[in-house]
Amino acid sequence: MSVLARWYDRAVLPKLLNTLMKSPEMTRIRAQRVPQVSGRVLEIGVGSGLNLPFYQPGTKVFAVDPSEELQVYAREVAEAHGTEVEFAAVSGDAIPADNQSFDAAVITWTLCTIPDPAAALLEIRRVLKPGARLVFAEHGVSPDHGVARWQNRINPIWKPLAGGCNLNRAPDVLLAEAGFAFDDIERGYIAGPKFATYTYQGLARLM
Repeated sequence: MSVLARWYDRAVLPKLLNTLMKSPEMTRIRAQRVPQVSGRVLEIGVGSGLNLPFYQPGTKVFAVDPSEELQVYAREVAEAHGTEVEFAAVSGDAIPADNQSFDAAVITWTLCTIPDPAAALLEIRRVLKPGARLVFAEHGVSPDHGVARWQNRINPIWKPLAGGCNLNRAPDVLLAEAGFAFDDIERGYIAGPKFATYTYQGLARLM
């Protein structure tokens, strides 16, 4: 990686992501979905901590994200809202936790960036208790063929600029293949450019 690329990833990208991920519709989805879990909760891709204000009181969050730069923001949010959080600066495919140690998991706008999402979901499955809930909200491939073609065309350019984000993954398929069953799933565009805003959100359960 060049010096310029390292500077972009450390100095520019965290601020950019923290701003972009605060859209009103994304905040509405967070406010709706995050309170659906409680107990000891694993959050994969905590980023700048935008989910942290919405956890139920008494929830203990184990927050995983490889970006130490974004965790600076997340720690400030946790302190401001009194959310009990333990942070780990690691990837979602190597969770430092025992088998069946969490009551639930939260993953929002994260599967797009994990290099091996299937491996990460199997790791999440390992650390969840039987029947545990998983709250998810992810953007991904559009069912509209014209939009999907543009997603495939743009993706090689988009990915390095957006911190490894892929526009054309199918999070519902990834979750199902990892052994999660859907209690509730919604699909559709939220505000913004169609190539980046087809959203899958809901509640799944470990089978």
